[in-house]
Amino acid sequence: MSSDSDTHHALLSALKAAEGKGDGSFERAVTEAFAHVFAHLDRLNSHVSVGGPDGEAPHLKPGESPTLR
Repeated sequence: MSSDSDTHHALLSALKAAEGKGDGSFERAVTEAFAHVFAHLDRLNSHVSVGGPDGEAPHLKPGESPTLR
């Protein structure tokens, strides 16, 4: 199994190789690159989301008004 860095290099190489070909390969390479970026963002969001991976609103702190969010 390749590392994520290897995947990044492969995606960049595919973009560079497909540039200017006009056969749809560049669009496919961009789509694959964005899919990988979105996967990263999804994982990042599930780790940092205050409400957790399901995106629910965090619990109110004592004295906090829900209208201030």
